[in-house]
Amino acid sequence: MTTHTDTPGSVTAVYQVTGMSCGHCEGSVSSEISELAGVTSVKAVAATGEVTVVSEAPLDEAAVRAAVDEAGFELAGRV
Repeated sequence: MTTHTDTPGSVTAVYQVTGMSCGHCEGSVSSEISELAGVTSVKAVAATGEVTVVSEAPLDEAAVRAAVDEAGFELAGRV
């Protein structure tokens, strides 16, 4: 698990998502996670399957998993 504070009041977490293969996949995952309360930034990288999320507070992993599921992919866990 990689979680650290970037700036006062923000937390960065990196998740492993399986099934992403292109820019459209990245956009779908980013869009769904961006809708979670407190999320300020999302960067998905299909080549590595990593999704970096910056939020105002630590996110509930079940909520992140539900957002990834909604996008059609699977959350493998935190990196």
